[in-house]
Amino acid sequence: MPKQKSHRGAAKRFSLTKNGLVKHQKAFKSHILNKKSTKRKRNLRQAGFTTVTEGNTIKKLIPYK
Repeated sequence: MPKQKSHRGAAKRFSLTKNGLVKHQKAFKSHILNKKSTKRKRNLRQAGFTTVTEGNTIKKLIPYK
């Protein structure tokens, strides 16, 4: 059976932790930063984790990560 192809868009956006959680960067940090508070921008720097249901779907898209 041939190897599966990774979904390249998902592979660039998501990564897996050792415990199997799916990690991603938070949105709304690219532009229009003047109106956002320093605290909000600081919290947007931290990685986010998907829910278990979404994580199962994403794991199918990135089988070799």
